[in-house]
Amino acid sequence: MVTLDFDAIRAAPVVTEPFVHFMAPRVLTGPSLAAVNADYPSVSKPGSFPLHTLRYGGAFKELAALLQGPELTRIMAEKLDMDLEGRPTMLTVRGMCRPTDGQIHTDSKGKIVTALLYMNTEWNADGGRLRLLNKPDDLDDYFDEVPPEEGTLLVFKNAPNAWHGHKPFDGPRRTVQLNWVTGSGYLAKEKVRHTISAFAKRLKGAA
Repeated sequence: MVTLDFDAIRAAPVVTEPFVHFMAPRVLTGPSLAAVNADYPSVSKPGSFPLHTLRYGGAFKELAALLQGPELTRIMAEKLDMDLEGRPTMLTVRGMCRPTDGQIHTDSKGKIVTALLYMNTEWNADGGRLRLLNKPDDLDDYFDEVPPEEGTLLVFKNAPNAWHGHKPFDGPRRTVQLNWVTGSGYLAKEKVRHTISAFAKRLKGAA
């Protein structure tokens, strides 16, 4: 049975400036971590893939249910001082990173909260470490840097100044991204977009 350390998430300190975020290391450990890693979707192409386009094992299915379950939503609403009741969630998965990934950006307005659960072993590379930035034009002007090591959860409230990015990296980089979004209309639009994108990536790989 897969378990998330909800107590560790509750205990993680929230930083409010320059934008609201928190980081909780080791929210997935021990047998749960090993089981989820073993059942992680096989993602051989860069980019984000929606869950319904992937094949994965039972442990990863359990993790997805926990991430999109009511307890985590309640914790997020309390920690971020937001009303998330009735807000849909969207879950996407990454398995590979390309050198062009990680450019400075903010998330789309339809995403209210972003949660990133990293699933990589000890990270020694300089690239691929997500940086939370003070401004939109300087990757070296950052106030926090998050190594994408397994079991690390980063959460931030989407805002016009929630700039983030990372130095280039080429290779395996596992990330599970969970978003609370504005409504079912946005969710349906993103589902179609991600599905088409996933299909195109597979066609390109088969060519």
